[in-house]
Amino acid sequence: MGIMSKILSGGENHSTEDYVELDLDDFDTARGEAGMSVRIATINDKQDVIGIKDAVYDGDLVIADITRHTTSDSTMEHIIDDLRQVADEVDGDIVQKGDDQLIITPTGVTVGREKLS
Repeated sequence: MGIMSKILSGGENHSTEDYVELDLDDFDTARGEAGMSVRIATINDKQDVIGIKDAVYDGDLVIADITRHTTSDSTMEHIIDDLRQVADEVDGDIVQKGDDQLIITPTGVTVGREKLS
């Protein structure tokens, strides 16, 4: 009897002796290197844009909270223009989600403009 048939057999009775307790210390639980990370940021002023730019240049996707600003605010317009330029430079993407978030993506990542049904 193969392992899959043992796992999937619903009619057999199993006891606790049929199972082995695993000690997680015996396994390497370190996460592998990801090609991209999702970073969270809050934009309070123009200084906050520096960290966002660095993250996007490093290949990370950034979701930035902009609730402290209105999108018609001239400072926010400058910030969005600055981040749009970064997205263009790295061949990424930038979108505004509602009035409270910006999503800035690195090279080769686009954000779909249509909601999934």
